[in-house]
Amino acid sequence: MPRTRPTRRRVRRSLLAVLTAVAVLLGAGLAAGPAVAEPNSNAPEEGDNKQLRDALEAAAKGHIEAKNKLDNSKRRQAALAAQLKDIEARLVGLSEQAGEVAVQAYRMGRLNVASVLLSSADPDDFLKRAADLDVMAQRDSKRLRELADAKALAAESKLAIDAEVREQAKQVAALARKKKDAEVALAKVSSGAGSGFSGGSSSARPAPRNSDGSWPSESCSVEDPTPGTGCITPRTAHMLQQAKAAGYKRYAYCKRTGGGGEHPKGRACDFAAASGGFENKTATGGDKSYGDSLAAWAKNNASRLGIMYVIWYRQIWMPGTGWRAYSGGGSPAADHTNHVHISMY
Repeated sequence: MPRTRPTRRRVRRSLLAVLTAVAVLLGAGLAAGPAVAEPNSNAPEEGDNKQLRDALEAAAKGHIEAKNKLDNSKRRQAALAAQLKDIEARLVGLSEQAGEVAVQAYRMGRLNVASVLLSSADPDDFLKRAADLDVMAQRDSKRLRELADAKALAAESKLAIDAEVREQAKQVAALARKKKDAEVALAKVSSGAGSGFSGGSSSARPAPRNSDGSWPSESCSVEDPTPGTGCITPRTAHMLQQAKAAGYKRYAYCKRTGGGGEHPKGRACDFAAASGGFENKTATGGDKSYGDSLAAWAKNNASRLGIMYVIWYRQIWMPGTGWRAYSGGGSPAADHTNHVHISMY
């Protein structure tokens, strides 16, 4: 029994040391400011479930692709219309020249080449007349050939314009289908139209596109400059740079290895509304205004940057549907009232 008391004292001293260390660590954590953990670590992902996320992504992608095809078709139609206008102007001149050839042939009647040459006064006159007839034949043949070619080209241009009109009707129908698909998907988390947000410029520097205006396929190949672990796509990195250039410099988090959606693909970023990082409370005052402006900026520059959809403060924006009411589950993270979510194409 004599050794029991010292043993208990040692245990108490060890326990006191542990508690002191914990207190020091907690104190250091408090002094460092608010935590900046992932915003959705304890909340549902954007879209609440994989099936819904896939439906939102498919609808948004389909809309973007159909809109790009529609814009390309309109550009081709405009170019063809300008080409047809030039051809029709040429046809006027070429038709006049063809008329002159016809009048000349009528005046000459049935006078054939042999009779013209036989009526020559001397060998030199014969050679001159032969040369003149050759030049006239080549000139008239060229005029008539140019007229025929121009008429054929005009006909081809008209057919091409008709084809573009049909293509545009096809893409307009595709846009309508994708809008319906988006509305069906959003019905699971949306109760109707949203009010949207004001602010945010629309002058972001455009991200690189393919020659036909479509977005190039990109892999997760750029190191994530945010505390997120891993990589993001070049287009996502460009969006981050443009957001910072526009003045949105508060804490952001992009790549996330777990869960679904675009975060694990390096195609999404969450922007904290509060200046100190993600807070487990609904943004108000200046933090709310910051989020409003950032969400409006993302929507205004979506076509420039390749943004697929934006979620902020119980609202979601997608191309074709505009702002819609959004319910993610009730918490600030799930309802996106403490951060702006941006998903990239």
